[in-house]
Amino acid sequence: MSAPAAAAPVLAPLRFGPLTIDSPVVLAPMAGITNRAFRRLCREYGSAGGTGANALYVSEMITSRALVERNELTMKLIEHDPGESPRSTQLYSVDPVTTAAAVRLLVTEDRADHIDLNFGCPVPKVTRRGGGGALPWKKELFRSIVAAAVREAEPYDVPVTVKMRMGIDVDHVTYLDAGRLAEAAGAAAVALHARYVDQAYSGVADWSAIARLKETVRSIPVLGNGDIWSAEDALRLVAESGCDGVVVGRGCLGRPWLFADLANGFAGSPERVTPTLGEVGATLRRHAAYLCDFYEDEAKGCRDIRKHIAWYLKGFPAGSQIRHQLALVNTLADLDALIADLDASAPWPGAPAEGQRGRAGNPRRVALPDGWLDSQELTAEQAALVAEAEDSVSGG
Repeated sequence: MSAPAAAAPVLAPLRFGPLTIDSPVVLAPMAGITNRAFRRLCREYGSAGGTGANALYVSEMITSRALVERNELTMKLIEHDPGESPRSTQLYSVDPVTTAAAVRLLVTEDRADHIDLNFGCPVPKVTRRGGGGALPWKKELFRSIVAAAVREAEPYDVPVTVKMRMGIDVDHVTYLDAGRLAEAAGAAAVALHARYVDQAYSGVADWSAIARLKETVRSIPVLGNGDIWSAEDALRLVAESGCDGVVVGRGCLGRPWLFADLANGFAGSPERVTPTLGEVGATLRRHAAYLCDFYEDEAKGCRDIRKHIAWYLKGFPAGSQIRHQLALVNTLADLDALIADLDASAPWPGAPAEGQRGRAGNPRRVALPDGWLDSQELTAEQAALVAEAEDSVSGG
């Protein structure tokens, strides 16, 4: 009897310039999360998920000015593992000149194979000065930043993509204009987090907006982001919106094996990873070791792993005392002792471990520069304020 035919892939590979991403999945940049250690863990699961398909794993967001000034932390954040490919870096910028200088550094020093531009950050200290999700409202400033990045990256065959939100709020929608402008400026793809800035991460992502963007932007891939907690969510988003791939953020917190599920799902396979508590503990331990290697400091690595504990243990029968102790670990030996006390045979809990992860926050009034919404043109006073915006963004 002949072997059953392999399932047909749900989507074609993503193509950004010279890059081919077999599994149409992108890890969303998350501050303090998507460092080299976490990306390594996600890559290991994604490539071992039964398909061998690669995805795109993007660095934490870094500011263009800090990169140009070669800030020590920033230079560490753009490091990639020797075998990490493609090497993907996300830039936050508010000024075309600084953007161009930052991209020039990345491409001429061969530090990136892909550059993503952040126009979706909802953090008040960013939007208050016109950056992040507030910036696409000023259409010419947005266009000029994208064009500057593309101009510097294009001779080196490094694709530039754009990640954005739907707009500042329901009365100030920007994503369709921004999608058209990015496409015309030479962006290799656009990704939409289907929420407004004033929502932060609250409420429900409006996937119909991703469908509208797909209808508007026709010559480059459109990626969908928002409320992807499982491979089934990703497949449903693609079916509903017609998008070319997905961007996954909070859904992989404490669950790096989601990239194996996604690779299998997009390959047409029903296979999913359902680890026991013992297997989750082993992943947690490996993550901690990678963090210690990243920081070159065991104490720092163990402090960093603490914030991941609740995400890894979500839904599992681990008592409050051991959870509390795990959230205070200072050494790998401490971590080993506590993991040994977990019930390694406890099976994957199913629904209790699924669903939303990370803080959703609450809707809020967006902090903006004075008069920002009066016009989509940038005034001289606003230009001066925006020029200072990167100074307010710390941590790279």
